Amino acid sequence: MIQTVNLTKKYGDMYAIHHINLDLEEGDLFGFIGPNGAGKTTTMRIIATLLTPTYGEAYVCGNSIYNDPKEIRRLVGYMPDFFGVYDDMTVIEYLEFFAAAYRIQGSARRKRCDEMLEIVDLDFKRDAYANTLSRGQTQRLGLARVLLHDPQVLLLDEPLSGLDPRARIEMRNLLRKLGHMGKTIIVSSHILPELADICNKVGIINRGEMKINAAITDLIKMVRPQIIVQVQLANEQDLDAAARILEVESVVETVSEVHGGLEVTLHEGIEEYSDLATRLVEAGLKIKRFTEKETNLESAFMALTKGSGTKI
Repeated sequence: MIQTVNLTKKYGDMYAIHHINLDLEEGDLFGFIGPNGAGKTTTMRIIATLLTPTYGEAYVCGNSIYNDPKEIRRLVGYMPDFFGVYDDMTVIEYLEFFAAAYRIQGSARRKRCDEMLEIVDLDFKRDAYANTLSRGQTQRLGLARVLLHDPQVLLLDEPLSGLDPRARIEMRNLLRKLGHMGKTIIVSSHILPELADICNKVGIINRGEMKINAAITDLIKMVRPQIIVQVQLANEQDLDAAARILEVESVVETVSEVHGGLEVTLHEGIEEYSDLATRLVEAGLKIKRFTEKETNLESAFMALTKGSGTKI
């Protein structure tokens, strides 16, 4: 769906982006992470055919940014970080104005606008003036606008920026919904935890260079190649007995007591560990919690970019 090959943009002697390579498939939700000025917006504007690269190539659904810019614009919905709304337009008038620009005519126009308001959960504001919306509501209105022509690809530049906690949660849920609809989405942010639980792929960019480009699962494995299982028992007095049972299992490397529970580190490459819980139950121990320890995206980022000079 989206492919870039050595995408590069220079301003004089300065590289805004340098050799950016992406390969995204249908339904991918790609988190584009980096500090302000890292090159996220430049990359997205080039893919949207709003900016010409110095060299390199980009394709959207097989269409070249050089040879097929009009077709790419039909396939792409681009939402910038900040965009204006018209003071004298209601929400529904605002959407109908852009629907007309997309040449959606007659009764189909109102129907499409109504559908988009429902998708972004903004139908209760249809008759409110666009300039009276909150920041979160304005972001959702902008998303409704870029969805009007049913694009296959969405390029969303900092859609979570400036939102309050509730609005962030609502926007993340909306992005998940769009991903489930089969849209290929690039969403940028300089705040790492915002994207950790909604993206299946992530790219970390700094000073115009892609430092990391991987699936979320692969990214976690880069940082922590071994699975750690956290175990809590109904009776803490049974911890020593549980540790002795687990230590002799072939899949276990180490067992340590942490915060009134156990952390069981498995040998590298081991992914199946359900038998460990079975052993504890067979020994008559009551398990309160038995879960895999998570490594969040922020921890992964800090570990993988240590010493690079990146600050986020």
